Amino acid sequence: MFCRWLVLFCLFLFQSGLQSIAQQKNSIGIQLVDIKPGTFNMGSERGKEDADESPVHAVTISKGFKMSATEITNKQYEAFDPEHSKLRGKYGFSIKDEEAVVFVSYEEAVAFCAWLSRREGKPYRLPTEAEWEYACRAGTTTDYFTGNELPAEYQKLQHTNRTPVPVSLEVAQTPPNEWGLYDMHGNVEEWCSDWYGAYVANPQTDPVGRQTGMSRVTRGGSHNTPVRYLRSANRQGMLPDDKHWLTGFRIVQGALPRTKALPAEPMPANSAQVNQQKYVWQKETQPIFETPIAFVIKPDSSTGIPFYKHNHCPAITWCPNGDLLAAWFTTNAESGREMTILASRLRAGKKTWDTASLFFMVPDRNTTGTSLVYDQKGTLYHINGLEAAGDWQNLAMVMRTSTNNGASWSKPVLIEPEHVKRHQVIAGSQVTREGWLVQLCDADPSSRGGTAMYISKDKGTHWTTPYTLPNTPQYKDGATGGLIAGIHGSAVQLKDGRWLAFGRNDNIKVDSVVGERMTMSISGDGGANWQYSPSIFPPISSGQRLVLRRLNEGPLLMISFTHCPGKSTVEGMDFTKPNGEVYKGYGMYAALSYDEGKTWPVIKLLTDGHMRQLNGGAWTGMFRMDSTHAEPKGYLAATQTPDNVIHLISSNLYYRFTLAWLQQP
Repeated sequence: MFCRWLVLFCLFLFQSGLQSIAQQKNSIGIQLVDIKPGTFNMGSERGKEDADESPVHAVTISKGFKMSATEITNKQYEAFDPEHSKLRGKYGFSIKDEEAVVFVSYEEAVAFCAWLSRREGKPYRLPTEAEWEYACRAGTTTDYFTGNELPAEYQKLQHTNRTPVPVSLEVAQTPPNEWGLYDMHGNVEEWCSDWYGAYVANPQTDPVGRQTGMSRVTRGGSHNTPVRYLRSANRQGMLPDDKHWLTGFRIVQGALPRTKALPAEPMPANSAQVNQQKYVWQKETQPIFETPIAFVIKPDSSTGIPFYKHNHCPAITWCPNGDLLAAWFTTNAESGREMTILASRLRAGKKTWDTASLFFMVPDRNTTGTSLVYDQKGTLYHINGLEAAGDWQNLAMVMRTSTNNGASWSKPVLIEPEHVKRHQVIAGSQVTREGWLVQLCDADPSSRGGTAMYISKDKGTHWTTPYTLPNTPQYKDGATGGLIAGIHGSAVQLKDGRWLAFGRNDNIKVDSVVGERMTMSISGDGGANWQYSPSIFPPISSGQRLVLRRLNEGPLLMISFTHCPGKSTVEGMDFTKPNGEVYKGYGMYAALSYDEGKTWPVIKLLTDGHMRQLNGGAWTGMFRMDSTHAEPKGYLAATQTPDNVIHLISSNLYYRFTLAWLQQP
């Protein structure tokens, strides 16, 4: 009998609590929950991929505020912006009135709060990051307000899905935390007002984040996301103008704390002490091939710079001050959300690269694909892929520019804002003879499927893609299609205005004797359509990416690999010694064409013949270089400085050589 009365009493208290919350509904039906002042320990000491949650520090919330019990719903948001109803059901998400609104940018969430403030004469805003974590924890110190595990009833497909699987985003379908807040773990991520930045260790009162930054904080995690990203302490971020199916918001009623924001984080080393004097280039005509050296230099762990075990996918450009700038991703897994873009400089006159430092990061977002180019008119361009979550399929394209040799960069701009296929950026951006910017992107996240071209005729402000999509693209000799054959493509504009390109996979089989050849793609209509034929070059595969570019002196340069270790049925290629003797060579080679790609009379193994043990990093690892062996794998990127020196990087190594050396027998 006593147990029965206890259950009834608890039910009465719970219903009374709900009635209390219901009594605080505002003019558009948003339930508001009183959050009392208090002190808590913010963050965690998990380290590694979650090092940005450290150090744990005491935070005091000095004034109470009201927070919406649920995330803002479609019905509530559309009272402000009726046009948003057109986004209901996009990719299958958030269809009903009571589902959390998604596809809302930071600016749009702030505008909603401003509208509601005017409507009611009360201050509405987004929560600070500290307020959000304080409210989520509701007095707990565990990973979730439910303990160190999140019960199954709170979970909605908590793993990364390359193609997101629609789920109901209806709010308040699971029990609230102790303070009456629903869906603090999952459902959708929620915008906070703070700029993302590193924590400081000292106790704080009413912190409001950094003065400025690249990303705004999001919290709580979402559906279609591994459960560890739903923890109370986990920090995520988004570019303020980004929006997708994972993120919505909840609101706070109460004045923003008047605390002074922390200073913006210091400039990374790759942007520090950058010389602004224009470099005087001296033409190099002598044969040069220098010993390859590493450009990926691990930073000291005490610096806090994210540096993971897998460093790969580089880009390189020269700067007008004589420096070289290289960037690449660092990650534990290529599909990982910890992925960060690092960079290093080889400063003019120096022989070693700087230690790696932070270049571009959007917290807990995969950022596969980086490209750098200098337009030779004063502007450096950085273009990068940006995932909605993990993996590398649903990428938007982001661009930044610098007019001071990379000492500072503009705010990132989403030049292709939709998180979809065909946006996996490939190193090798270029400027055409017309002054147009051209960026190539993988058309598919798999190992084959072609390369798409994007063009900007106004210095990156607007972009178009000229490709047409054939019904069933077949890479057969003479066939046509709307994409360059092969992923990780590299293209060059020919003197007659046509485009020549090569890529990885989507090869053409010549016959049973010759086997497959790398496909040569040619377009005569600006990249809208491509014609395919077999080239003389062998196919490449996993862990390999080629380079194709025009040299300052006029010839076309193609750098690729003789075969893919473990993937190719035939290994090595025939090379010719100065005395006419043919020998078998293995690994990276360079080919020169003097007739716009019709023939390639010079094909040379990229080695000076000296025996060395080198570390190619990434998927390459240790290898032997000697008279018949060059680097066997690597993602290649190259630039040529005005002194005519060719600068080539693989996944870990930097090569420096000249056309005169390539032309030597």
